[in-house]
Amino acid sequence: VSVTLTTLTKKWYMWSLNKYILPYQKWTFLLKSVRSFAENFLNKESRLEILINNAGLVIGGKTEDGFGRIFGVNHLGHFLLTILLLERLKECGPSRVVTVSSMAHCRGKIDFDCINTHKDLGLGNSTLALLMLYSHSKLCNVLFTHELAKRLKGTNVTCYSLHPGAIKTDIDRHSNLWWRLFTAPILLLFFSDVESGAQTSLYCALQEGIEPLTGCYFSSCAVQNVSAKARDDAVAKKLWEVSERLVGLA
Repeated sequence: VSVTLTTLTKKWYMWSLNKYILPYQKWTFLLKSVRSFAENFLNKESRLEILINNAGLVIGGKTEDGFGRIFGVNHLGHFLLTILLLERLKECGPSRVVTVSSMAHCRGKIDFDCINTHKDLGLGNSTLALLMLYSHSKLCNVLFTHELAKRLKGTNVTCYSLHPGAIKTDIDRHSNLWWRLFTAPILLLFFSDVESGAQTSLYCALQEGIEPLTGCYFSSCAVQNVSAKARDDAVAKKLWEVSERLVGLA
């Protein structure tokens, strides 16, 4: 996409003066907040053509719903929001669902026993354990998109997952001070700015002609191969069914 985030930001600002952009609050720690957001949006807005699932964090502990925070925010919140808005996306098609994953998904795995027992993707609150939980959640994003594409076959809604690149964000804002001091120079020297990181998301949301690539995983504005576990039909289907149950849709 030739349009940069800076350009879009300027346009969004001008549009907002004419009330074309409206702010909504969604606190993804709570599934009831996701439901409230979806209900509020559907009651007030008649159009929805692009949904970008971008919330993500690396933090231990549990949500009020009893889920691990990384699992709850990085996967279940996106899953529930997408399902709640899916009919509106179909009505307004052609539409797209874009879910921001990460190359970290390659290190992830799905432990359904742990999900069923602990409502989480794994145990532990060390920095290493949290990074592994993050990887597991990013695998969930890719598998979710894989299964969503199958379920949307024959509709005018397509979906994509992506790796945005190594980007300087505040995703580790909840980490301890020593970890942030350790990673600060690495982020400064080797990570790209947020504008660069938005390019693949914008590509998947706006690029014409990629509809046949629905369900695919992108990086650097191009389709990338994923590991076998990220395209396992049985695991993707089971994750969908388990997620439906956990968020109260089944």
